[in-house]
Amino acid sequence: MSRFTVDALQRDQNAAWCRERGIRIPTLAQMRDPATMPEAVVNELADIGLWDVHPRNLFRITWKNEPVARGGSFGDVNHVVMPPALTGCRANILALCGKWFPTGAHKVGATFGCLVPKLITGAFNPETTRAVWPSTGNYCRGGAYVSKLLDCASIAILPENMSRERFAWLENIAGEVIATPGCESNVKEIFDACWELRRTRDDIHIFNQFRELGNPMWHYQVTGAAALEALERAMPQGHRFVGSVFSSGSAGTLGAGYRLKKHFPRAKLAVSEALQCPTLLYNGHGDHRIEGIGDKHVPWIHDVHNTDMIIGVDDEDAMRLLRFFNEPEGRKRLIAAGVPEELTERLDLMGISCIANLVAAIKMARYYELTERDWLVTVFTDSLDLYASRLDELTEQRGPYHEGQAWRDLELLQGLDVEHVLELRYPDRKRVHNLKYFTWIEQQQRDVAELEAQWSDHENYWSKALECGDELDNLIQDFNERIQSGS
Repeated sequence: MSRFTVDALQRDQNAAWCRERGIRIPTLAQMRDPATMPEAVVNELADIGLWDVHPRNLFRITWKNEPVARGGSFGDVNHVVMPPALTGCRANILALCGKWFPTGAHKVGATFGCLVPKLITGAFNPETTRAVWPSTGNYCRGGAYVSKLLDCASIAILPENMSRERFAWLENIAGEVIATPGCESNVKEIFDACWELRRTRDDIHIFNQFRELGNPMWHYQVTGAAALEALERAMPQGHRFVGSVFSSGSAGTLGAGYRLKKHFPRAKLAVSEALQCPTLLYNGHGDHRIEGIGDKHVPWIHDVHNTDMIIGVDDEDAMRLLRFFNEPEGRKRLIAAGVPEELTERLDLMGISCIANLVAAIKMARYYELTERDWLVTVFTDSLDLYASRLDELTEQRGPYHEGQAWRDLELLQGLDVEHVLELRYPDRKRVHNLKYFTWIEQQQRDVAELEAQWSDHENYWSKALECGDELDNLIQDFNERIQSGS
């Protein structure tokens, strides 16, 4: 059965909208392999900046952008391998790098996966409807950007305590910005703002990253494929892929982990969360400083049945390592410890949640006593570019960074323990899955029958949600043909 329903009249109106604005839509296959993109598109991109508001930058929603700010072409998957000299564990940790997406974060891909299917099937009217993007940071930035490329109005919703860089950029891209109370842990306040919009406006379509299946679908189709390709290039013959680890957040990036597990059936998938708000680990609550990973609930789109481990990450570890990786004294200490200088100069590829992902991967490697022949995958979702103000704040709060602090932070990094790590048995998975009821059925009015289907009809439910790439690409190709033909 098709996942997509087409409103033919609205689809054709949307094609006319795109034709008038010179918009074309890339397929998922082209995002996986930009070599298949039309030559005319590639030639146009040679004169377009990575963050420019230009519809052709839809074709730059890929892990394979040349790492330059303007006029770049395409190449291999952007990734970095974190060696034992840095991590203190024996395993190899491969991280995909999100800095070289438009907006500087991979969430722009997830928003494409949510909005574009509705555009090309006629479920969304760009002329009369505002796209609402509730999030804890990068998702609303990506949504506002994709909306701008499609010339449709948008509303960004994010917590008021997020970094200044996010708000400053959104003011020039989103039609409206709504700042909700609290920090990244205050997701319910974001949901409440959405309900208020529903009550007061009839010109909106809410793309809730925590419930939109287009989010993990895009990561399954594109991020998962990028991880497989990067592993194929980096992992020597005779080595083995053990598993992947991603922060919980919206649970979208976990789609890449599902793809990796399908390719490597014995691999593990770990999900991490802030120890200060241990919802999955301990049914706990609280506030934390790992920006971008909202919590206090289990996302609707999290396939808990397919998750093997939960890892708690102390937000103080992430904040200390943010300074360690970016202050001159910290990099000097890393070089002295044997980390290649070339790698230390690339540590700004990690934002705060990226560092949390690295910490979780190290804890996973230590828990399973992995060796030099073992590989893990994670994702660096964004980069320091979105958190420079946090470094300034830390200096103001804690004083200048010095050699003694660098020594202590090296000991922290290379001495990470395996506390607050839980391997999930079947009852543990069911316990976490059941927590969805209280948010999504009682508060957000989702269908309890669908909640039960996510578990009891697991294979059918999730395969329909995630393995629809070919069908979606056929719809995109048909839509582009209607753009070009005018019919």
